[in-house]
Amino acid sequence: MTTVKGFTFAARSAGIRKSGRLDLGLIFSAKPARCAGVFTTNKVQAAPILVTAPRFSGGLCQAVLVNSGNANACTGEPGLRDAEHCSRLLADSLGIDETLVAVSSTGVIGQPLPMPLLVEAIPKLSEGLSGDGVSDVATAIMTTDSYSKISSREGSAGQKPYTVLGVAKGAGMIHPNMATMLAFVMTDACVEREFLQQALRRAVAGSFNIITVDRDTSTNDMVLVLANGEAQNPEIVANTPAGQEFAALLQEVLLDLAKMIVRDGEGATKLVHVQVRGAADAADARQVAYSVATSNLVKTAFFGEDANWGRIIAAVGYSGAQVDPSRIDILFDDVPVVQGGLGTGPEREAEATAVLKQAEFAVNINLGLGEAQAEYYTSDLTYEYIKINADYRT
Repeated sequence: MTTVKGFTFAARSAGIRKSGRLDLGLIFSAKPARCAGVFTTNKVQAAPILVTAPRFSGGLCQAVLVNSGNANACTGEPGLRDAEHCSRLLADSLGIDETLVAVSSTGVIGQPLPMPLLVEAIPKLSEGLSGDGVSDVATAIMTTDSYSKISSREGSAGQKPYTVLGVAKGAGMIHPNMATMLAFVMTDACVEREFLQQALRRAVAGSFNIITVDRDTSTNDMVLVLANGEAQNPEIVANTPAGQEFAALLQEVLLDLAKMIVRDGEGATKLVHVQVRGAADAADARQVAYSVATSNLVKTAFFGEDANWGRIIAAVGYSGAQVDPSRIDILFDDVPVVQGGLGTGPEREAEATAVLKQAEFAVNINLGLGEAQAEYYTSDLTYEYIKINADYRT
């Protein structure tokens, strides 16, 4: 398991989840780390967002406390007080300033946190801190996920090696501009704080904001990055080779995690890469990719392994982007099913059906109008998705 200098991890079962599984996690930096964050765009925001986002504007964080099983969302002033109480409990047990604690929650909306359980469990978390405990944290933050999600990369700056390590959760309520997903990235690199925030926003734009499972954006989403400088490298800043390398590694880690989330979409059997090129401008390219990736009819066709290109070209047409039907080409991987807006015949469709039987494939759309391009990752929509979400609270 990858370790990061100066970071330790702990997880335990606090009893929030009835199953008795791990449901409380801690990420701790031996010294205050420079931090950056991106948070849900949902106007209904959970108490942990309201506590953590203002603290991150200060630029430093030393500990992240996260629970699963309860979102502490739509819980009013009591929920806000509970989130602050949890952060005080952790700060006291670690001997750090409370403003250096980030709190995060995921789970059912509208239920108060079981504070007696947390009052007992949080002070004990620090007893289990370990440099190789990140996998337990990745497990503790899962809700409907079927597997934990971890990714890492190695880099160097000034001949000093550093690590970028990320964990995430998410399988449902996944949609661009953040969704029911949490992601935490730790690095021992020394990174200038403003550049860290810029690099995070760019990386999120090219990862978590180009994925969708079900068009639902949650109240609790956050992506946090902590950089503690324990690698003792020269400070990484923007517009330098070292800055470009760090930004690329952060992008790779977040895209890895984002693709894991879509692959693990509730009930999903397919990971589909929607690629659009030849658009008149970038906004049109993104609009078309979004329209195809979020279409329920397209997603159910993926599940049925039906090369129904009519649903795709219809989604292109209603996207609102500039479109000339006579110029549209559509391919499943490298199999053309539409050329110049017309179907290529049953033989090609049969070849495309074979592509759709794969667990992962691409839908390539060329609009033939310009040079702009965009991409999205989506999943299929299955019977199992309905079952999971119909039974979520029961």
